[in-house]
Amino acid sequence: MIDQIKSWAAELGFDDCRIATAKRATHADDFDEWLEDGRNGDMAWLERNPTRRADPREVLPGCKSVICLAINYYTGSSPFPEGHPQDYRIAKYSWNNDYHDMVEKRLAEFDVKLKEFGGTQRYYVDTGPVLERDFATDSGLGWNGKSTVQIHRHLGTWTFLAELLTTLDLSPDPPFGDHCGKCTRCIDACPTQAITAPHKLDARRCISYLTIENKGAIPLEFRRAIGDRIYGCDECLDVCPWNRFAKKSREISFQARPAIFSHKLRDFLEMDDEVFRTTFAKSAIKRIKRVRFLRNVCVALGNTGSEKDLPALERAKNDTDPLISEHAEWAISEITARG
Repeated sequence: MIDQIKSWAAELGFDDCRIATAKRATHADDFDEWLEDGRNGDMAWLERNPTRRADPREVLPGCKSVICLAINYYTGSSPFPEGHPQDYRIAKYSWNNDYHDMVEKRLAEFDVKLKEFGGTQRYYVDTGPVLERDFATDSGLGWNGKSTVQIHRHLGTWTFLAELLTTLDLSPDPPFGDHCGKCTRCIDACPTQAITAPHKLDARRCISYLTIENKGAIPLEFRRAIGDRIYGCDECLDVCPWNRFAKKSREISFQARPAIFSHKLRDFLEMDDEVFRTTFAKSAIKRIKRVRFLRNVCVALGNTGSEKDLPALERAKNDTDPLISEHAEWAISEITARG
């Protein structure tokens, strides 16, 4: 049965498949402490039903196993066409279509196949109530690095995780163990010191949180550290030495979308709602909506822009949304101060 399950995973385009035993998650107590300290910031959904999130048997009655899956999304170092000034950065996972849609379709197909063995399943791709990295680590699907990012021995840091909770009683795979050793590159590289200690992340300081999950103004203390990043941050992933094993993904849908990366940074400020929705259709970026995206663009321009960007920022300063206008005003003051 195990061989057939892993064969199906490969046929469906998953790059690795391993099995963990359903139980209370290894770091459930750490997760509770993280929530109690408020390090999840505005991500209130993480606070709902923490007991359920910590144990897949609470999510799926009779759950005995967790089928852990990985998909490689690495598509190279630069998404820009030749000759582009490359004046902004977007996290690699969002260079094209939202991966949730594609992976969920494959999980649905997997679920149908597993029913042939009499199993009942629930499946998720990082949106469900599962501490997925714990079970991925238990199964030997890499290990949780000091940045809290999952690291795969053959794929590095560039993987999407997914899992099927199942009532099938499957023999678990052995764990691979932690292979970070004494390396602290991810901790040292974090622009905002969001990794407060090995395996400890304060989301409220993380650039991915600040530019995506954060719905309000970006705190002044972090704006300069954001640099030219306008959606997410790959810094702790980029520096991981295990990426020397990374290979480009076979998935065409992960390749950088030209409609996104043909723009110069200030061009984004000219987008109205309709153009924004069209440009980022089916993209993960679309979910933060135009206002928060232009907030991020203003911060990046404040850090990297020149006098040529001031006219676009002056128009943004007059935007009816205060979130855009305040960040545009900050960017203008930063550029002006640099002379």
